Amino acid sequence: MTLVSVPQLVQQSTAAMIDLDGTMVDTIGDFAKAVDAMLQDLRLPAIDAARIENMVGKGSEHLLVSVLTCVLGERGQEDAAAQAEALLPQALESYQRHYERINGQYSRAYPGVVEGLEALQARGLKLACLTNKPTAFAIELLAAKGLRTYFSCVFGGDAFERKKPDPMPLLKTCEALGTTPAQTLMVGDSSNDARAAHAAGCKVVLVTYGYNHGEPIRGVDADGFVDSLAELA
Repeated sequence: MTLVSVPQLVQQSTAAMIDLDGTMVDTIGDFAKAVDAMLQDLRLPAIDAARIENMVGKGSEHLLVSVLTCVLGERGQEDAAAQAEALLPQALESYQRHYERINGQYSRAYPGVVEGLEALQARGLKLACLTNKPTAFAIELLAAKGLRTYFSCVFGGDAFERKKPDPMPLLKTCEALGTTPAQTLMVGDSSNDARAAHAAGCKVVLVTYGYNHGEPIRGVDADGFVDSLAELA
């Protein structure tokens, strides 16, 4: 794909959808604390936070199944994936209870986020936060980091029938913003965001510092890359 300048992509847009985890806020600390507490509840061994980083981005259910499959497999459990699925309801209840308690306490907004959001607003773009994180957790986290007021709407992974990388969340968010996909820029940190954007007909810019499931971000097909959201201006 031929890259054009990111500011030019912004100028061509009337709205932007911005991912949360790994794009605006580094939340690995929160994930690690909640996962560790969940594993303790299930009387399972802890998992290193660095490994959790490669599992986030596809929603809570995917994260927990990945963690449980890993932990059970390392214990020599046969059919670890099937056992993980069976434990998911109990694990999800525990994880969400602990995550609600610590949401935002072990996370930080990335440098340049406020500057980038203010620049987009100054250009008149409508802004939505679109994440696979549960909506309630996303709203609470944005508020805790002083970012909630920049967004006219916030949609999480439980807001629609399907999550990113399916294009449905992007298309529904465009409807809520009153824009078309061609006029709406997706800003994220992973191949999930890029795949969803391409399928929805949106341009996509990816940050270089996010999670992306442990894979090199510049190997992802995107319209542009930035080292900071401040570069969106």
